[in-house]
Amino acid sequence: MLRVGLFGFGRIGRVHAANVVAHRQATLASVYETDPAGRDRAVDLYGVRACESVDELLGDDSIDAVIIASPTPTHVELLTASVRAGKATLCEKPIDLDISKVDACRAAIAEYEVPVMIGFHRRFDPSLAAIDRAVRAGEIGDVECLRITARDPAPAPVEYIAVSGGQVRDMTIHDFDLVRWLVDSEPSELIAMGANLFEQGYAELGDTDTVHLLIRTEAGAIATIENSRRGTYGYDQRLEIFGSEGALLMDNQYEVSLERHGAAGTKRRGTVLPGFIERYSDAYVQEIDHFVTSIVDGRTPKVSFEDGRKALLMADAALESMERNAIVAVPG
Repeated sequence: MLRVGLFGFGRIGRVHAANVVAHRQATLASVYETDPAGRDRAVDLYGVRACESVDELLGDDSIDAVIIASPTPTHVELLTASVRAGKATLCEKPIDLDISKVDACRAAIAEYEVPVMIGFHRRFDPSLAAIDRAVRAGEIGDVECLRITARDPAPAPVEYIAVSGGQVRDMTIHDFDLVRWLVDSEPSELIAMGANLFEQGYAELGDTDTVHLLIRTEAGAIATIENSRRGTYGYDQRLEIFGSEGALLMDNQYEVSLERHGAAGTKRRGTVLPGFIERYSDAYVQEIDHFVTSIVDGRTPKVSFEDGRKALLMADAALESMERNAIVAVPG
C-alpha cells in the first residue's frame, strides 16, 4: 500500500482524498491543512493524522508520496521540499504563476530522482484519452487542426480571480496542455485576444472573462481555443481534431441522455453537467490511479514537471500577445 500525505483539504483536495481512500493500492495517511475547519473535516471523514506543520508531514518516513492541493502560491515551496524529502509528488497546476519561480524550482529538484507529476487531469478523461489513442493510431492521418471550446458555467468570485492567476494562467492552461498533448507538437507562435464582456470586477483586476487564441505548432498544425467564464447552460467542454483522413469530435456530457418527442416538438438530450468536478469525475479517479500505480510499479508518471512549465510558457506568451496585440513566439 502506498501511504499518501495530502497538502490542502479544500475543494480539489477533498476530491483527491476521496479517490486515494477508494484506491486498492493506496491509503491516505496524513493531511496538512491550515484551516482548522478543513483539518477537522479530514480527520472526521477519514481518520487521518492531522499534521501541525509541513515538516511534520514530510519528516514522516512512512509517507511514500504526497499530493499538493493547496493554493497556488504554496506549490513551489511544497514541491521542492517534498522532492528533497524523497516523496513522490503529484502537484496541482499551475506550478506557479511566475515562470522564474518555476525555473528556480526546476533547478532545485533536478538532481533528485524522485517522481513528479503535474495535475493536468484532462489527460485522464476517458473521452480525451480515446481521442489521443485514435490520433496516435493514425485514424485521422496527419493532424491539421484542433478546436477547443471551454466555458465555465458561471463567473468565479472576484476574490478567487484576485489570487488564481487570472483566466489564462488558471483556466486556459488546461487547454494549452491539451494542444501540446493531442497535436503532439510544440507550439511555435500564437495570437490571443481577450475581452471583458460581462464581469467588470475582472477588468478592475486586469483580468478578462473571454479569451480566444490561435496557435501554430512546429508541425504546422493550427489550434484554436475559445474560453469564457460564463456558460449559462452548464459546463461547456467540446473538442474537434481534424486530420488528413478524418476528424474526431468530443461533445458535452449531460446529466441524462434522453430524447423527448411530443406535440411541442423534439428535445434532444438533457442538461449539460454543471461543473468541472462532475464533468471530470472519472478523470480525477484515473489520475490518482495513474499516479499511485506508477509509483508502486516503478514507472515514470506521464504528465511531467516539464509539461507544467511549458503550459505556463504558453500562458505567458498569450498574455504578452494580448498586451501587444501581436503574434508572439512561444519560448521553448
